[in-house]
Amino acid sequence: MSELLINLSIIFSQPTGISNYAKNLFPYFKSLHPTLLSAQDYPGFNCYSIPDNLTPAQGTKGHFDRILWTQFQLPKIYQKLKSKLIFSPVPEAPLSSNCRFVVMVHDLIALRFPKRFSPLTNYQRYYIPEVLRQAQHIICNSQATAKDITDFYKIPAQKITPILLAYDASHFRPFGEEGQGEGFFLQIHSPTPTLPLSHSPTIPLSTSSQRPYFLYIGRHDPYKNLHRLISAFAALPSHRDRELWLAGPTDQRYTPLLQVQVEELGITEQVKFLNYVPDDELPKIISGAIALVFPSLWEGFGLPVLEAMACGTPVITSNLSSLPEVAGDAGILINPYKLEEITEAMNTLATDAQLRDRLSAAAISRASNFSWEKTGMATVEVLKQYL
Repeated sequence: MSELLINLSIIFSQPTGISNYAKNLFPYFKSLHPTLLSAQDYPGFNCYSIPDNLTPAQGTKGHFDRILWTQFQLPKIYQKLKSKLIFSPVPEAPLSSNCRFVVMVHDLIALRFPKRFSPLTNYQRYYIPEVLRQAQHIICNSQATAKDITDFYKIPAQKITPILLAYDASHFRPFGEEGQGEGFFLQIHSPTPTLPLSHSPTIPLSTSSQRPYFLYIGRHDPYKNLHRLISAFAALPSHRDRELWLAGPTDQRYTPLLQVQVEELGITEQVKFLNYVPDDELPKIISGAIALVFPSLWEGFGLPVLEAMACGTPVITSNLSSLPEVAGDAGILINPYKLEEITEAMNTLATDAQLRDRLSAAAISRASNFSWEKTGMATVEVLKQYL
């Protein structure tokens, strides 16, 4: 018998935002004596083995198979273990069953920026609203996401609890002098659009030998607003003496268009496409940046902003969605649709060392208010109400 089931069917070895959320959270559930539904074993927890082919590692098929497993196999496990509640770190649960569940919603980006033939848009348009209507309660990661749930799905606000996310304080912290100048290898992509992305050379970068650089971390999807960031950087009076590093996985749908833009603006020597940066290298490049520039048009939370603040790096980010909830008054908030605001903020930080110092101190102070312990214990309190 297990009163609480934690559904970890989406978790796999490569770190993703949802995987990191779940893995950082469930250690705080020990007092509830849950059973983890997982393809891998977690020492110290009661685990129930499930198939290992239900994750993003299997692409669209994995996603589809997980929905089928959730609908038809999860209720059987629920009955077998005489459970009272399922908690899912994503908004997935068996519909029209006798299972009681609480789910987590990270964002509704696919509805805010819909793509006509996108499976994700249809998933958020048709499946998720049914899950949320049948849920005992809904947890989300920001007030902005809570408002989206209410606006898009007409879910009553009292059924939703926003709980802010957190970061690994032992990992994301100011990168000290002891590491400066040792250099590290990152994937730099040529801006030449005819060069296949998979054949781009690996070039050694040293945090001490490069020109001062601005940094972006994330995907290249259009809503991330990189085309405006690149144009704003090109408009900097001092852009020839600066660089813009774009850290995040390249995407054959979007990256070539950004590379063409860089070439047309004549800034191929200043803009670096880093591809995916290993997690252990991130604090180094974050700490070495003039600022993290994160002008996204919408975010459910905006973890790169929090991680940059934890490293003491000044942040320029959007005044929309959840991003003001994360940055507070410790960053420079801009209208992401206005190029001149992005450029002005970048120029100010590039030329005002005193402001950089003030924002760095404010960022570290604000980041200290976020912790996985707070997030985990707040989530436990919600689950207790339904056990």
